[in-house]
Amino acid sequence: MDKKYKRILVKLSGEAIGNDDGRGIDSKKLENVVNQIVDLHNQGIQIGIVIGAGNFWRGKYGDKYMERTTSDYMGMLATVLNALALQEMAESKGIQTRVMTAIEMKQIAEPYIRRRAVRHLEKGRVVIFACGTGNPYFTTDTGAALRANEIEADIILLAKNIDGVYNKDPNKYNDAKKYDEVTYMQSISEELNVMDTTAITLCMENKIPIRVFALNEKDSIKRVVNGEKLGTIIER
Repeated sequence: MDKKYKRILVKLSGEAIGNDDGRGIDSKKLENVVNQIVDLHNQGIQIGIVIGAGNFWRGKYGDKYMERTTSDYMGMLATVLNALALQEMAESKGIQTRVMTAIEMKQIAEPYIRRRAVRHLEKGRVVIFACGTGNPYFTTDTGAALRANEIEADIILLAKNIDGVYNKDPNKYNDAKKYDEVTYMQSISEELNVMDTTAITLCMENKIPIRVFALNEKDSIKRVVNGEKLGTIIER
């Protein structure tokens, strides 16, 4: 195969592997993701993954008594649960992985060090990045943009519960228009809610394209990496 990408960063939401009510971990959904990762790994693609924790906790879940900082840290810790589940599923299928965390917890994962992460990728290991940026007030989208820049990924694959970028919420408006292509500035100025502004700006400054597509479409991650134009591309 004439590989389109050498190194990719896959951004998954926690809800994407959650049960039907969005909570916990659905092993079948998790396995569907991992099977695609295994196939891409076997094609020689270097793969980094950032996973959220919406199936366990989001900062906004914090009640009035809770500081935003504490609530955000709880969300970061919850990403580790998903990262470890992803690791175990991948290794059960014979793929070497490393979980690297922005908050040190060396008994269960490696602390994130850029040079070490790149070396793992070069050795053919799938690297799962947890705990976002390690700082409150930053989303896992920003964590994905940051890690993609640091490892010099060719593209961010933003796997969502929606099949691309729309001018307004297609779940609420029947006349919502889907875009095939969007510029970074258009995404920001039209408030298209693809990723937060910090994440989009990081990608724009370093010219990393973002492909937004539906995870629930059959083999969508593989199809995108192999050149199929699913969803919406954000670049320029």
